[in-house]
Amino acid sequence: MEIGKFGYFWLDTWVLSNIIQLGTQDFCRKFLNRNNDPCGRQYDQMTQAARSGQANIAEGNSRHNTSKETEMKLTDVARASLAELAGDYTNWLLCNETVPWSNTSQNHIAVRNTFLDRPTYTSDVQHLSGLHILTQKHKFDKWLASEDSILAANCLLILCNRLILMLNKQIANQLETFKQKGGFSEALTAERLTFRTQQSLENKAPNCPKCGKPMIKRMAKRGQNAGNAFWSCSDYPQCNGTKSVGEG
Repeated sequence: MEIGKFGYFWLDTWVLSNIIQLGTQDFCRKFLNRNNDPCGRQYDQMTQAARSGQANIAEGNSRHNTSKETEMKLTDVARASLAELAGDYTNWLLCNETVPWSNTSQNHIAVRNTFLDRPTYTSDVQHLSGLHILTQKHKFDKWLASEDSILAANCLLILCNRLILMLNKQIANQLETFKQKGGFSEALTAERLTFRTQQSLENKAPNCPKCGKPMIKRMAKRGQNAGNAFWSCSDYPQCNGTKSVGEG
């Protein structure tokens, strides 16, 4: 179905990154002007950081089945972009002679306790995911739609920090999967080894003198035998048994 093509649409991190991107675009349009951002550079940096968070989560997840290394790297780029954006909102508050809400303040608790619903779309994913993102964003309208930049900045700062924590867990899970299953290159090597082992069995290759497993014909790359074929245990590097081709 469409899940394979749009797998990241089901990620809470991707949904929240869209909310932050939309909220940042609204914030910049409403509160940045020629007086406080005469060259438009702050506008560009903030909206690009928000976009980078969303885009790299999507691209990273799209590489899930082909390169675990790339998936982790892109997720980490998303996390770094969100940290940059959080710094911009903190700076905005400080420039306005105020500080981020205390963890015990009513607004902070209210934002912190506003949770996202799980996606339930089963088809027409792009359409339904758009509706889902907007529905989740509206949960924060009390702060994001405010004409008070302090309310909006504080809310977006909390959402950035929440997403960074979520990405920390996502990267930890990706790393654990990589440890257990390896990455794309490891998967290719395993597939190639399985194929060559099957070929050896079909061609009645000799068994390893050390462990008894089928051997694979390889080519020496270094040393005095460089360029010559030899038999190597298919379980290498766990077993380093070898035979000369003549013995085979």
